[in-house]
This record gives sequence, structure tokens and C-alpha cells, in this order.
Amino acid sequence: MANLTPAAVRKQIQAGIPDAIYLILGEDEVEKSGLASDFAELVDEGLRAFNVERIHAGDWTTGDRLADGVAGIVAAVRTLPMMVPRRVVTVLQAETLLAPKRESEAAARALEQLEDLFKQPEAQTTLVLVATSVDKRLKMIKLLQKQATIVECGVLEDLADAERWVRTRVAAANAVIDPSAARLVAQRAGVDVKRLRADIDRLLLYTLGQKQITADDVREVVGPAALQDDWAMTNAIEAGQAAEALRQLALMFDAGAPAEKILGQLGWLVRAKFPALAPGDVRPAIDALFRTDLDLKRSAGDPRVLLERLIVELCAGKRVAARRW
Repeated sequence: MANLTPAAVRKQIQAGIPDAIYLILGEDEVEKSGLASDFAELVDEGLRAFNVERIHAGDWTTGDRLADGVAGIVAAVRTLPMMVPRRVVTVLQAETLLAPKRESEAAARALEQLEDLFKQPEAQTTLVLVATSVDKRLKMIKLLQKQATIVECGVLEDLADAERWVRTRVAAANAVIDPSAARLVAQRAGVDVKRLRADIDRLLLYTLGQKQITADDVREVVGPAALQDDWAMTNAIEAGQAAEALRQLALMFDAGAPAEKILGQLGWLVRAKFPALAPGDVRPAIDALFRTDLDLKRSAGDPRVLLERLIVELCAGKRVAARRW
């Protein structure tokens, strides 16, 4: 089956077209819990008590408990939905279920039952397995890779993902954040979950006792925008996107990158990419590089301004990116 992001799974839920089995993985407990809870949206609120079931597998540490637990899961999945098109069965701490610590005859039978369920899922039930981490070499996990949709939590793809992560994390702390403040945190921290977590922890401490977190609070606590890709500037130049290249240059300076390092990247771009990308521009580009290098060494201008001028020259004319490296 497919590997999807949490955002893609939420789109499936909103559209009412979920897959039969999901395996949600990752160390981000807030993200996993939030996504698992979102599956309840597949069922009308008034009928969730009959059609949404949550099962905890954390204490299934013996063969007999595992057998009883798996029998319960199979029964829950095979039960027909009541007055709605679909049931949802969520199994928490599923790593205990998928990779039992003790082998026994009862455990072996239970795993066979589980395999049968995975191979022949129930058309009217969505089974959601939530685990911290799993050994992908295990037979059961290999089967799920074929039969289930795998969702890695704690991996953000874009700023929209980051903004949603911020709102979820703040809500989990029983706090409120303005939409503009959540957006600003995402813009400054980007898709770096480690930095996002640290920024939110500081914000929650800083605003303790306030009704809500504002954009002004974010400006006080959260540092400048993060540089997400060391090669984003050169990629933008390849594509002839001067505005984006200049924005990335500003991020590099804000992150403390020395002008000499940035010039080195630009030199590499001209040497390695321009001969195939823009052969007619190689000589002018080299001349511009040498001139900028000399100006930097003579302190003939502000380094940022000198490099901005160089980038504009390198972006002259429309170029198509050869490939992202």
C-alpha cells in the first residue's frame, strides 16, 4: 500500500474515503494521538459510541493476553456498523501487538489470526494501528507494508503542516494561540520539529497565565526564520528565480553564514552546473564571481549587497533546473 503524510490522511478523512488499515508510526505522541482521534470524524458524532472503538494493547505481555486481545480486535473489526456506513477501530500501543516479546503457542495462534485479518480486512471498518517504532524486518510489518497505509508522524512537509502542528501542540497543552501567531511560529521555525517543539515550550512558559498566545509573544520569544535547505539558494538560481534566491540569501545571512561560504557555493554552482545549464553564461558568470570576490576582499561594499547583485546577475535569463541535489 501507500506511504502517506498525516496531512494526506486527513484529506482522506475529510473526503470520507479512508483506506481499510492504517499503521501510524513515530515518536511524536501528540501528532499520533491527534491523527488517530481524527478518524472519529468518519462517524456521525451521535453514533460514535456504537461505531468508534479504542483498544489499548500495552499490557498484552503474555500469550494468553495477546490471544484474548487479538480476538477482541477481530470481533470489533468484523462487527457491522450501526446506522452509519463505517466503523473505526483504533489500537493504541500496537507495537506490543505486532512484535510480542514472548513466544508461545497462544501467541503464535493470535498472530495467525491477525495475519488473516490484515490479508482480508473488513470493507466497512477502518482499522488504525498506532505504534511508536517497529522493526521493519518482522514478518508482520512486511505484511502491513503490503496491506496497510503507513503514516510517519513527526515529519512535516511544508509550512501548512508546521502551522497545524503548532495549533495541535498548543491545544494539547490546554492553551490558545492566535492564527497569526501560529503562522508566524511556522514561518520562523519551518518544518524542523525539534525547533518547533522547543519554540512552543518556551512560548507556553512565557505566556503562562495569559488567555492566548499572540503574534507579539512569538516575536518576543521565537528567533528569526530558519534556513531549511542549505542549497535552496543555488536551486533557485538554477531555476532563474531571483526573488526566491534573494530570500534564501537573506536567511543564510540571518543564520550567520559568512559571505565567503556563500560565495563558495555560488562558485560551485557556476563551475558544476552552468556548462550544461547555461553554456553561454559561463564566462560572464565567472567574471561576476571574480569581481565579487575582489570587492569582498577589498571591503568595497556591504557583503550582503555585493552578493545580492551577483545573484541577480546569475539569475539573468530563464533557466530550467537540471535536478535537485
